Amino acid sequence: MIPLRDSERLFDPTLPNVVLMSAAVTTALMAGLFYAYSYSVSPGLARVSDTAYLSTMQSINRAILNPVFFVGFMGTLFLLPLSTWLQYNHPPSARFCLLLGATLMYTIGVFGVTTLGNVPLNNALDAFNIDSATQEEIAAMRVRFEQPWNRLNNIRTLAAILTEVLITAALMSSRTP
Repeated sequence: MIPLRDSERLFDPTLPNVVLMSAAVTTALMAGLFYAYSYSVSPGLARVSDTAYLSTMQSINRAILNPVFFVGFMGTLFLLPLSTWLQYNHPPSARFCLLLGATLMYTIGVFGVTTLGNVPLNNALDAFNIDSATQEEIAAMRVRFEQPWNRLNNIRTLAAILTEVLITAALMSSRTP
Protein backbone atom coordinates (compact mmCIF):
# COMPACT_ATOMS: atom_id res chain seq x y z
CA MET A 1 0.00 0.00 0.00
CA ILE A 2 1.30 3.46 -0.87
CA PRO A 3 1.38 5.76 2.17
CA LEU A 4 -0.45 9.06 1.79
CA ARG A 5 0.95 12.37 2.91
CA ASP A 6 -1.16 14.26 5.49
CA SER A 7 -2.37 16.63 2.77
CA GLU A 8 -3.62 13.61 0.78
CA ARG A 9 -5.69 11.98 3.50
CA LEU A 10 -9.03 10.85 2.17
CA PHE A 11 -10.92 11.82 5.30
CA ASP A 12 -10.03 14.07 8.21
CA PRO A 13 -11.98 12.64 11.18
CA THR A 14 -12.63 15.92 12.97
CA LEU A 15 -15.97 16.48 14.69
CA PRO A 16 -17.25 18.86 11.96
CA ASN A 17 -16.35 16.34 9.24
CA VAL A 18 -17.83 13.34 11.05
CA VAL A 19 -21.09 15.21 11.69
CA LEU A 20 -21.20 16.40 8.07
CA MET A 21 -20.61 12.89 6.74
CA SER A 22 -23.29 11.52 9.10
CA ALA A 23 -25.74 14.16 7.87
CA ALA A 24 -24.94 13.19 4.28
CA VAL A 25 -25.64 9.52 5.00
CA THR A 26 -28.92 10.07 6.87
CA THR A 27 -30.11 12.48 4.19
CA ALA A 28 -29.25 9.99 1.45
CA LEU A 29 -31.18 7.29 3.28
CA MET A 30 -34.27 9.53 3.50
CA ALA A 31 -33.99 10.66 -0.12
CA GLY A 32 -33.75 7.01 -1.18
CA LEU A 33 -36.77 6.03 0.89
CA PHE A 34 -38.95 8.79 -0.54
CA TYR A 35 -37.63 8.18 -4.06
CA ALA A 36 -38.43 4.46 -3.84
CA TYR A 37 -41.95 5.26 -2.68
CA SER A 38 -42.54 7.78 -5.48
CA TYR A 39 -41.26 5.60 -8.29
CA SER A 40 -42.05 2.03 -7.23
CA VAL A 41 -44.35 1.63 -4.21
CA SER A 42 -46.94 4.26 -5.15
CA PRO A 43 -47.20 3.22 -8.83
CA GLY A 44 -47.51 -0.42 -7.73
CA LEU A 45 -50.22 0.37 -5.19
CA ALA A 46 -52.11 2.42 -7.78
CA ARG A 47 -52.90 -0.87 -9.53
CA VAL A 48 -54.63 -2.62 -6.62
CA SER A 49 -58.23 -2.46 -5.41
CA ASP A 50 -59.39 0.31 -3.08
CA THR A 51 -59.60 -2.05 -0.11
CA ALA A 52 -56.15 -3.54 -0.78
CA TYR A 53 -54.68 -0.06 -1.23
CA LEU A 54 -56.05 1.33 2.04
CA SER A 55 -55.21 -1.80 3.99
CA THR A 56 -51.65 -1.88 2.65
CA MET A 57 -51.07 1.82 3.32
CA GLN A 58 -52.38 1.42 6.88
CA SER A 59 -49.95 -1.44 7.39
CA ILE A 60 -47.00 0.42 5.87
CA ASN A 61 -47.74 3.60 7.83
CA ARG A 62 -47.78 1.62 11.06
CA ALA A 63 -44.65 -0.38 10.22
CA ILE A 64 -42.54 2.66 9.30
CA LEU A 65 -42.88 4.10 12.81
CA ASN A 66 -39.78 2.31 14.10
CA PRO A 67 -36.39 3.29 15.55
CA VAL A 68 -34.46 2.69 12.33
CA PHE A 69 -36.72 5.07 10.40
CA PHE A 70 -36.54 7.69 13.15
CA VAL A 71 -32.72 7.58 13.21
CA GLY A 72 -32.67 8.68 9.58
CA PHE A 73 -35.65 11.02 9.64
CA MET A 74 -34.95 12.80 12.95
CA GLY A 75 -31.19 12.25 12.76
CA THR A 76 -31.03 14.41 9.64
CA LEU A 77 -33.12 17.07 11.34
CA PHE A 78 -30.56 17.16 14.17
CA LEU A 79 -27.32 16.55 12.21
CA LEU A 80 -27.83 19.12 9.45
CA PRO A 81 -28.22 22.19 11.71
CA LEU A 82 -25.39 20.92 13.93
CA SER A 83 -23.16 20.43 10.91
CA THR A 84 -24.07 23.88 9.60
CA TRP A 85 -23.20 25.45 12.95
CA LEU A 86 -19.90 23.52 13.16
CA GLN A 87 -18.93 24.77 9.69
CA TYR A 88 -19.57 28.43 10.49
CA ASN A 89 -16.72 30.90 10.29
CA HIS A 90 -16.51 34.61 9.58
CA PRO A 91 -17.02 35.52 6.84
CA PRO A 92 -19.29 32.58 6.02
CA SER A 93 -17.75 30.03 3.64
CA ALA A 94 -19.41 28.44 0.62
CA ARG A 95 -19.63 25.21 2.63
CA PHE A 96 -21.54 26.94 5.41
CA CYS A 97 -23.94 28.61 2.95
CA LEU A 98 -24.60 25.32 1.14
CA LEU A 99 -25.26 23.55 4.44
CA LEU A 100 -27.57 26.34 5.57
CA GLY A 101 -29.52 25.88 2.34
CA ALA A 102 -29.59 22.10 2.91
CA THR A 103 -30.81 22.58 6.48
CA LEU A 104 -33.63 24.86 5.36
CA MET A 105 -34.56 22.58 2.45
CA TYR A 106 -34.79 19.50 4.68
CA THR A 107 -36.53 21.27 7.56
CA ILE A 108 -39.20 22.83 5.36
CA GLY A 109 -39.43 20.49 2.37
CA VAL A 110 -39.07 17.15 4.13
CA PHE A 111 -39.81 17.52 7.84
CA GLY A 112 -42.40 20.29 7.40
CA VAL A 113 -44.22 18.60 4.53
CA THR A 114 -44.22 15.29 6.40
CA THR A 115 -45.41 16.77 9.68
CA LEU A 116 -48.03 19.12 8.27
CA GLY A 117 -49.15 17.04 5.29
CA ASN A 118 -48.37 13.33 5.22
CA VAL A 119 -48.78 12.65 8.95
CA PRO A 120 -52.32 14.12 9.17
CA LEU A 121 -53.30 12.05 6.12
CA ASN A 122 -51.71 8.96 7.71
CA ASN A 123 -53.59 9.61 10.95
CA ALA A 124 -56.91 9.97 9.12
CA LEU A 125 -56.23 6.73 7.27
CA ASP A 126 -55.24 4.96 10.49
CA ALA A 127 -58.54 5.99 12.11
CA PHE A 128 -60.53 4.71 9.13
CA ASN A 129 -62.15 1.32 9.84
CA ILE A 130 -62.00 -0.60 6.57
CA ASP A 131 -63.86 -3.60 7.99
CA SER A 132 -67.02 -1.63 8.81
CA ALA A 133 -66.92 0.72 5.80
CA THR A 134 -69.02 0.36 2.67
CA GLN A 135 -67.39 0.10 -0.75
CA GLU A 136 -68.46 3.70 -1.42
CA GLU A 137 -66.81 4.90 1.82
CA ILE A 138 -63.66 2.94 0.98
CA ALA A 139 -63.52 4.44 -2.52
CA ALA A 140 -64.09 7.95 -1.10
CA MET A 141 -61.34 7.47 1.49
CA ARG A 142 -58.89 6.40 -1.19
CA VAL A 143 -59.70 9.52 -3.21
CA ARG A 144 -59.16 11.73 -0.13
CA PHE A 145 -55.87 10.02 0.70
CA GLU A 146 -54.00 8.70 -2.33
CA GLN A 147 -53.49 11.70 -4.62
CA PRO A 148 -52.77 14.25 -1.85
CA TRP A 149 -50.38 11.84 -0.10
CA ASN A 150 -48.53 11.04 -3.34
CA ARG A 151 -48.26 14.74 -4.23
CA LEU A 152 -46.80 15.52 -0.81
CA ASN A 153 -44.43 12.56 -1.05
CA ASN A 154 -43.20 13.82 -4.42
CA ILE A 155 -42.51 17.23 -2.85
CA ARG A 156 -40.50 15.71 -0.02
CA THR A 157 -38.71 13.40 -2.48
CA LEU A 158 -37.55 16.40 -4.50
CA ALA A 159 -36.66 18.32 -1.31
CA ALA A 160 -34.63 15.38 0.05
CA ILE A 161 -32.77 14.98 -3.26
CA LEU A 162 -32.03 18.72 -3.41
CA THR A 163 -30.86 18.55 0.21
CA GLU A 164 -28.45 15.77 -0.71
CA VAL A 165 -27.20 17.76 -3.73
CA LEU A 166 -26.48 20.74 -1.46
CA ILE A 167 -24.66 18.52 1.04
CA THR A 168 -22.61 16.94 -1.74
CA ALA A 169 -21.68 20.38 -3.04
CA ALA A 170 -20.73 21.36 0.52
CA LEU A 171 -18.52 18.28 0.84
CA MET A 172 -16.78 19.25 -2.38
CA SER A 173 -16.32 22.90 -1.40
CA SER A 174 -13.71 24.53 0.71
CA ARG A 175 -14.35 25.13 4.39
CA THR A 176 -12.59 28.49 4.28
CA PRO A 177 -14.10 31.56 2.62
